[in-house]
Amino acid sequence: MKLSKPQEATVLGFKILIDSKGSVVTEMCGIPPEDLHKAFKGEELETIRNIVHLTKPKLDVLHAFLEAELNALNHKG
Repeated sequence: MKLSKPQEATVLGFKILIDSKGSVVTEMCGIPPEDLHKAFKGEELETIRNIVHLTKPKLDVLHAFLEAELNALNHKG
């Protein structure tokens, strides 16, 4: 898929990180759905909206699950 502008965009991202204190954390990032039109146009925009619509709810569930599990691990004595 060719981007409308010659640059990259993180549409939706998910990371598992270790911070400076050794705690494992998760992070979600990306373009807010209401701003997708700023990076994509036409058919590209519709395709990206569909990808986000299908993917984000699943990543939200995974993020919440991992966050809860990692919180328990990070707070163990």
